[in-house]
Amino acid sequence: MIMSREEMEKHEIEHLAPYAMKSRYTRGREYPEDEHAYRTVYQRDRDRILHTTAFRRLEYKTQVFITSEGDYYRTRLTHTLEVAQIGRTIARALRANEDLTEAICLAHDLGHGPFGHSGEATLDMLMKDHGGFDHNIQSLRIVEQLEKRFPEFDGLNLSWEVREGIMKHETEYDCPPTTSNESCRRGTLECQIVNAADEIAYITSDLDDGLRSGLLLPHQLREVTLWGEIVYALDIDATTGLSELDRHRIIRHMIGREVTDLITTTDKRLQDCNACSPDDIRALPENVVAHSPTMQRHNREMKDFLYHNLYRHWRVMRMASKAQRLLSRLFHLYLAEPWLLPEQVQERVMRAGHGQDTCESPERIICDYLAGMTDRFAQQEYQKLFDPLERV
Repeated sequence: MIMSREEMEKHEIEHLAPYAMKSRYTRGREYPEDEHAYRTVYQRDRDRILHTTAFRRLEYKTQVFITSEGDYYRTRLTHTLEVAQIGRTIARALRANEDLTEAICLAHDLGHGPFGHSGEATLDMLMKDHGGFDHNIQSLRIVEQLEKRFPEFDGLNLSWEVREGIMKHETEYDCPPTTSNESCRRGTLECQIVNAADEIAYITSDLDDGLRSGLLLPHQLREVTLWGEIVYALDIDATTGLSELDRHRIIRHMIGREVTDLITTTDKRLQDCNACSPDDIRALPENVVAHSPTMQRHNREMKDFLYHNLYRHWRVMRMASKAQRLLSRLFHLYLAEPWLLPEQVQERVMRAGHGQDTCESPERIICDYLAGMTDRFAQQEYQKLFDPLERV
């Protein structure tokens, strides 16, 4: 027997926590659509995100290591899938809306350009006189304007809550804009879960990739408290090296500790704040989803270690420097000679340059084009345009 959308919505109301966001009570879409027979609004949003061009391109966009450095490191796509897995686990345990959480997880990095955070910093620098560049805002541009999937409207016409989750995505390295009264309020519980899942995923996966690559060595971590507690609990001697199996055990155990701590701490905070609705969560003075003070100190220590020993490693910095030069030269060349762009992009730039499109500048259109590139495509485009011996 088929379960209808109405039955799914009723199940959410009966079984999810009172502070969870129920799909029946969505603020809806910008453009009205008929409801689906057997998918809720957030399930449809998740499916629309999965089928976007921007989502597929994440496979060849940098997390820490440029994709040409090897096939075994996380990409922006595998990171996104890990965030979704962790987010679903947390949402299910806290009786939050798992479908909404998953949809936000899958969309949270759509706006990242090539070459990771160094690529984002470069685009922001290039656009400093034209509104800057922020990957959260770019993610919104993708789902609201740039993806062309429907004849009636631009974008994906996602629900208000998923777009809210994209706008309010925040970690230590991601700060949402605060340009309206709504953006100054907390995100839903599901939105906050995504933020926490993202941090857990990048801390553990960046550590894993750093060790796999050899840029990090086990003995360097001997003063990091969380690492020491885990290798002790697993009875692993990491002073003389680390096998691949032991590395997997450590990372798996670390994720488990992080997730368990987050769930138990957040559950206690939810009980203390006595929230009875999603708006109660939004009205709180601070996020309710959080680690315990002890785990926060452990994570601070681990983040500092990764910053100084991995993100600032000379090989990673060299990759970042190459990415900056590559994107900068492409940006300025396209701006000076827009006829080198693909026809569809070229037409947009020409219209904007002649004042026919007052909503967008040539710089923003070129930035959109660069941000949509994968690492590999950007490298190939650079070779075609700047290497005189490369075929175009």
